[in-house]
Amino acid sequence: MAQTEGNVIFGLSQTLKEQVSISGGQVQQNNFYDYPVLRMSEMPQIDIQLMPSDNPAKGIGEASLPLVAPCVGNAVFKLTGKRSARCRCRRSGLRR
Repeated sequence: MAQTEGNVIFGLSQTLKEQVSISGGQVQQNNFYDYPVLRMSEMPQIDIQLMPSDNPAKGIGEASLPLVAPCVGNAVFKLTGKRSARCRCRRSGLRR
């Protein structure tokens, strides 16, 4: 369950904040002090629930990461009525 929660946090951070800037052929970010990631104070409450199943147990943590960006995109669509083929879930992208 902790791995799933960690992947949801990672996915939210990727979708909402993370960005690599390149200028003059050089990556502008050096480390986490100038690379925007979600901080603990910015995280929503996350509720992970396991569903009972007769299927054999398998790894579930990795499966949650690819679902986060589409879920955020659907939430943005529900709020704004606008859908985008690109992931523009950052504030600057939503204003366009």
